[in-house]
Amino acid sequence: MPSPVSRRSFLGHAAAGSVGIAFTGSIEAISGPPAFAAARPAAGYGPLVADPAGVLSLPAGFSYRVVAQTGVTLLESGEPTPSDPDGTASFPHGRGATLVNNHEVGGSEPYRVPALPGLTYDPGAGGGTTNIDVDARGERIREYVSLAGTHNNCAGGKTPWGTWLTCEETEQRAGGAFQKDHGYVFEVDPFDREANRDPVPLKFLGRYSHEAVAVDPHTSAIFLTEDAGGPNGLYYRWTPPRKFRGGKGALRALALSEDGDTAGKLEAMSCYQDDKHIADLSEATAPGTRFKVRWVEVPDPDAKTTSTRKQFTDDQVTRSRKLEGAWWGDGGAYFVASYARHTDGSVNEHDGQVWFYDPRSETVTLKVLFGVNPDPAQDSNFDGPDNITVSPYGGVILAEDGEGIQHLVGVTDRGRSYPLARNELNDSEFAGPTFSADGRILFACIQSPGHVFAITGPWKRRDKDGD
Repeated sequence: MPSPVSRRSFLGHAAAGSVGIAFTGSIEAISGPPAFAAARPAAGYGPLVADPAGVLSLPAGFSYRVVAQTGVTLLESGEPTPSDPDGTASFPHGRGATLVNNHEVGGSEPYRVPALPGLTYDPGAGGGTTNIDVDARGERIREYVSLAGTHNNCAGGKTPWGTWLTCEETEQRAGGAFQKDHGYVFEVDPFDREANRDPVPLKFLGRYSHEAVAVDPHTSAIFLTEDAGGPNGLYYRWTPPRKFRGGKGALRALALSEDGDTAGKLEAMSCYQDDKHIADLSEATAPGTRFKVRWVEVPDPDAKTTSTRKQFTDDQVTRSRKLEGAWWGDGGAYFVASYARHTDGSVNEHDGQVWFYDPRSETVTLKVLFGVNPDPAQDSNFDGPDNITVSPYGGVILAEDGEGIQHLVGVTDRGRSYPLARNELNDSEFAGPTFSADGRILFACIQSPGHVFAITGPWKRRDKDGD
């Protein structure tokens, strides 16, 4: 059973000596080492100001508050906030919001999600989700368990009907401490605690190292990323049954129905440029590269004998190293490839791609490309994008999980990348960026030692020439 891939353990500090370059949309722009600074307009909100508390540095005028802290803040049930906060979504709630916060607990972490009666899938697993209620300023009101007994809950995605799909990044089989198989997606309601009782795995979405999902609000189709190696992972589409109508409780009801484990159709992406099959997304080296998409049905979504990605030959599907975050926006699904190296089987090397799948044209387009970071210790260099969210102020926000200094990185509609926040605690990854419904608060996490932040400030559109 392969463990989730760690970029740090894979790469060490062996960065190649090429320039870091970011592009987006139809306009090419450069973001890299300081030598390029004079050649490009300013972007973002200005330089980061060092945090006197040594926690989170932000641009002038911005501030943060700690919403939850692993081992420090307490759940309603009395236990400490669990370890490894990761993928997160914000749902409006009165004048405030409710956050659904993943905990990527894989077994050795000090604080597991408490296995509360009625909310636990497998008492042998320590991951899950907590819900955090905050007021209009992002101040914490309460935190409580909404799902327990799942394994390595990494990212996920919001549904159009106001729930959170949390993803297990694992292929763990039952055995030892684990009483059930893992590698599934579970639905979590941000408000209705009763709806979260007796957790049900959505087996029709496949059993593999899930990372994140994006849901088409028009068709309820679900697009999913796989973070796995040997061979590299796939990008999937689940098409619901013809009469399915998305809504609260609908996925659970489908999973519990007759033949619910195989409901709908799970397919893997296969890309083409004209008649040439694209075996790996790293083949794209120019922003704006567009591939036609075909879909190939997964023979055994539950991977009873063979991992889903191993059920295909390389000429049938398109693979990618480290498929990570996903978010629905602009009429399609954004998804991230964190990095690629020749040594992992990739055709070309990079330190991050952001792709956009357009369901109308059945194409994927490379929107953002980061070249291999030549010096991860430089504060102006970015690498290893992971979680993603679409910003209400234009562009996207990426959570960096790379080498060296870690940032929240903004990329404007016109391709300018900029630092939005810097981790001053350590080199742990950022995770779970998500805006409040009114756009006034950006919530985000530092996975270790485990902080959930509410970031506020003079938000405005940042798209060109520093405007």
